[in-house]
Amino acid sequence: MQDTLGFLIGRWSGEEQIATTRWGQGGPATAEVDARIELGGKSLVIDYREQRDGRPALQAHAVIAAGPEHDRFELFWFDSYGFVPSTPAPGHWDGKRLVFLRSSQRGQTRHVYAPQGDGSYTLALESSFDGGVQWEAVMSGTYRRID
Repeated sequence: MQDTLGFLIGRWSGEEQIATTRWGQGGPATAEVDARIELGGKSLVIDYREQRDGRPALQAHAVIAAGPEHDRFELFWFDSYGFVPSTPAPGHWDGKRLVFLRSSQRGQTRHVYAPQGDGSYTLALESSFDGGVQWEAVMSGTYRRID
């Protein structure tokens, strides 16, 4: 797990661009992320805190668990908007990026984590409300290690 997800481990500071969506107005944001391996190396725990206009905004707690195959993972996502997963989001490492697809009554959200050559990583979130036919940008961010 650490071989594949090692690029996410650490403390990070990020610059984000939030898209205007049905949930709110878009604009710039900043975030701090703390990601660490837990539970005997079987899970990556992520704590995320976003700020917009200098005020706390979205907070999230995520757990990425290793699947039975070396390139398969499951994402459990909890956030301050009240999202509680009924099932984990399946994910996979495609050799260049980590991709998850969360599904709920609100639609689908795709999370794409990608390591960059300079030691940073990017995260893009997109949502679909028609079963994955069309995708709308939700957020994009670039995160740099601070610890």
